[in-house]
Amino acid sequence: MIPSLITNNGIWNVLPPGVHECSYSEIEDVFGYNNTRRDLLSGLKVGLEQLSKAGCRVCYIDGSFVTSKPIPGDFDACWDHVGIDVALLNPVFLDFSNKRAAQKSIFLGEFFPAMGCAEPGFNYLNFFQKDKANGETKGILKVTLPDGLTN
Repeated sequence: MIPSLITNNGIWNVLPPGVHECSYSEIEDVFGYNNTRRDLLSGLKVGLEQLSKAGCRVCYIDGSFVTSKPIPGDFDACWDHVGIDVALLNPVFLDFSNKRAAQKSIFLGEFFPAMGCAEPGFNYLNFFQKDKANGETKGILKVTLPDGLTN
């Protein structure tokens, strides 16, 4: 279940600290309230479906998309590598060149390996739980695949 957003002295209201389990349809219901957000959701769903087909079982969603920002520019996601069959993984998920332009052109957002290094001492899973505006802890969403795509 997706909790209500909270104020944390940043620019936008954010998810309360923690990892909040939900389904894709819950993300649609809560965050798909305008055309821009629905477009981003369609790209997110394509990415989640492709990751699921490659064996991914967990993906985390972050970025301004899961805040109160009315018109986010994209979404950020990170995926758990456990169970991934690299032969089935679309190579774009490992292409971080040109500020992830290939990913953005396909999905309208970015996907990172959860245990990849975001900055020294922080993997993406931890990095996503820090508000860039003020450094405070904030929450992220967790979707279990493939079930989370259909619930």
